[in-house]
Amino acid sequence: MHFDDKAAARDYVWRRLETEALAAFPFPARGRIPNFKNARQAALNLFQTPLMQSVRCIKVNPDSPQRHVRAAALRRGITVFVPTPRLAGHFMVLDPRHIPIDAIWQASARTSWPEWAREVGLRELPHFDAIVTGCVAVTPAGKRAGKGAGYSDLEFAILRELGHPPVPVVTTVHDVQIVQDFPIAAHDQPLAMIATPQQVIAIADPLPAPRGIDWANLPTDALATMPVLRDLAQNRP
Repeated sequence: MHFDDKAAARDYVWRRLETEALAAFPFPARGRIPNFKNARQAALNLFQTPLMQSVRCIKVNPDSPQRHVRAAALRRGITVFVPTPRLAGHFMVLDPRHIPIDAIWQASARTSWPEWAREVGLRELPHFDAIVTGCVAVTPAGKRAGKGAGYSDLEFAILRELGHPPVPVVTTVHDVQIVQDFPIAAHDQPLAMIATPQQVIAIADPLPAPRGIDWANLPTDALATMPVLRDLAQNRP
């Protein structure tokens, strides 16, 4: 289906996940990056790709459907960096060298990060091999729609501001979250790969990656509510 805007695409996906009983805890699916049934299989499919088999350091969003991605990465010895929700703080790092195998599933949950993760500053962040982002809706061409707050796009832009090169951005979603098309903005990060419980879609020609933060169009309270952005703004040339 083609949608006139991302909001319509989100509404369609949330409604399908709810009415077809495809959503998983936490509920409701609407208003968030939705968890979905068989998210574990989507994560396993993602890590079977050549791209993910070679990564050693990744950034993963903190949402529930990507908990399986975080756990799968840690089991493979991959260091996982996670932004604090809503960019209220800096980043957390989950180091598999310091997490026992039998504690990995627990450590992959956001509520366990005070025990298993440590905070790192912006300038401590390494260059990642890949980024895993959460999505509400995606297209086969690699367009993505998050829940509408823009945090994932901001995180990508922050890395570019710090001089990090663009790296492949991938996601795990349910198959019903794939729609034909919707419009996106220049600051939206493009996808290079989509993994679902049933398939993996590798985007042959990903859309151009944003170059940095669109400072002029940030919300008026962004610097007050997001210390990460305030730090960057204070150190701009």
